[in-house]
Amino acid sequence: QVHLAESGGGLVQAGGSLNLSCTATGRSINQLIMAWFRQAPGKDREFVARITKAGDTTYYFPSVEGRFTISKDAAKNTAYLQMNNLKTEDTAVYYCAAAVVTVRVVAEEFDYWGQGSQVTVGS
Repeated sequence: QVHLAESGGGLVQAGGSLNLSCTATGRSINQLIMAWFRQAPGKDREFVARITKAGDTTYYFPSVEGRFTISKDAAKNTAYLQMNNLKTEDTAVYYCAAAVVTVRVVAEEFDYWGQGSQVTVGS
């Protein structure tokens, strides 16, 4: 079974940066499509970013495009979400997700999930 362990969440002021990590066990990360979703209190889980198995193509939700970067480090079997110029509306629990095959960037397309990391952006 694939397990995803997240780290790197925390509190940051608007305009600051955080880097989330997602380390996979049970399968090589180059065999997995990796993604990040987030969920704010009282709201639906929403897509943030996705990266291909090879790590050569990325896709972002428009509200984070240009501010967030998803990446992979195969040697560490870890995916990352570098978040820059954070805004208060980025406050949410961020979830790492993985899939062997996926077409749509919706939660039901992903098979494995991290435990969630709280990201709080203050003003």
